[in-house]
Amino acid sequence: MSSENTYSLSKEHGNLKYSDILPQNAEGFPATKEFLMKVVDILLDYIKTQSDRNSKVLEFHHPNEMLRLLDLEIPDTGVTLQQLLVDCSTTLKYQVKTGHPHFFNQLSCGLDLVSMAGEWLTATANTNMFTYEIAPVFILMEHVVLQKMREIIGWPNGAGDSILAPGGSISNLYAFLAARHKMFPQYKERGLAAVGGQLVMFTSDQCHYSVRSCASVGGLGTDNCVMVPSDERGRMIPQRLEELILERKAKGHIPFFVNASAGTTVIGAFDPIQEIADICQKYNCWLHVDAAWGGGLLLSRKYRHPRLTGIERADSVTWNPHKLMGALLQCSTIHFKEDGLLISCNQMSAEYLFMTDKLYDVKYDTGDKVIQCGRHNDIFKLWLQWRAKGSEGFEKHMDRLMELTEYMVRRIKQMPDKYYLILEPELVNCCFWYLPTRLRNVPHTADRERALGEICPILKNRMMESGTLMVGYQPDDRRPNFFRNIISSAAVTEADVDFLLAEMDRLGHDL
Repeated sequence: MSSENTYSLSKEHGNLKYSDILPQNAEGFPATKEFLMKVVDILLDYIKTQSDRNSKVLEFHHPNEMLRLLDLEIPDTGVTLQQLLVDCSTTLKYQVKTGHPHFFNQLSCGLDLVSMAGEWLTATANTNMFTYEIAPVFILMEHVVLQKMREIIGWPNGAGDSILAPGGSISNLYAFLAARHKMFPQYKERGLAAVGGQLVMFTSDQCHYSVRSCASVGGLGTDNCVMVPSDERGRMIPQRLEELILERKAKGHIPFFVNASAGTTVIGAFDPIQEIADICQKYNCWLHVDAAWGGGLLLSRKYRHPRLTGIERADSVTWNPHKLMGALLQCSTIHFKEDGLLISCNQMSAEYLFMTDKLYDVKYDTGDKVIQCGRHNDIFKLWLQWRAKGSEGFEKHMDRLMELTEYMVRRIKQMPDKYYLILEPELVNCCFWYLPTRLRNVPHTADRERALGEICPILKNRMMESGTLMVGYQPDDRRPNFFRNIISSAAVTEADVDFLLAEMDRLGHDL
């Protein structure tokens, strides 16, 4: 990569290479220290720039242009340490600043600096998470934090079991596998022959796509992932769930798994968990709550109910701290009410790792609970962040994000000539249309909605080209493209919300 070099190493170390630093060179600590301190300088400058509201969120280039700006080739002979610093600086120059206060594009926004410090330490320790033998401190941290999360869910004394997984999609898959194992424990050895019928799962038509993926990966086929209709607010209709379960039972199928969404990706809707739990209990179905997005509200006494009322009745819960809680990517947890189910479902007893005659209590070896072997340490950054904020700090954070969303809704309602609120949000997803001048005095019909939907990608393009703002858009099954603004960053203020609305109008009024 080529970039103006503002992070120069000393003359003594400027031409050194990889082979001149630790651990390749036992005498290389001075050069190692200077190189890493310069990397830290680059990162600190990036953090400072990202926090500056006058800086751009991104410097957009089309892929072919970006390839010309970057030198991404892998050389036969390694480059100097100085060139590596240039590479680091250039990489961050062209990267989208997801921690910028004007980045509202994704569910995971912001940069929690304590969690970041934890990630730095995690990378330095470079520890795999499969046994207590090699990761004693981190394994115990995981045990303590996950038990705390189960207590917050509402399971007495934090009973049950949990694991950190590589993202919410895999967390949902673990729930699916455990549910199937619970109903058909011989499936692990005998496969489909252990079932004796067609398994069927149920989820709302607004669920995250990973739930349907479970049906594909798990061998059911997506035809046997029944999509339950949702109401106008995106919430599963319990009556339709029961009707569809009965329909499938009448065909001789075996309903076994129901997914309830607690914070859908687009609208931020919460399925009625209590009513769904009643139906699951009636028909002996496993209840999984996908709270990957909305789980953070479990920490808020003000906003937890009624959204998450009844979650303690779930058999399993996905909860991603890297979303509302602001832990660095990735940090996803999956929780089970029944202890021992994870190990029973997934254990393969690899003797080179999971011996039973070790020096310590082998119940702390977590590797045989999961379908992975190697597992990244995602706990330390969350533990350190939780230590810094405390549960009270997380509650204040959740309340603040919700209050900012409520502020945005009020501001949109104050400008009905420029913005059209699609629905009152249950979470921090604020869904709306921007109204350019030519569509402001037009009756709100299906034709107008189609026209507003066509505005969204054009206005998003202008945002990216200007670099001042990023807000996502998408259609759903009821309406064409609309904007979905996400407030999940602790950096956002009321002034940033005002800037967002003013900037969209500046960029889009003439469309």
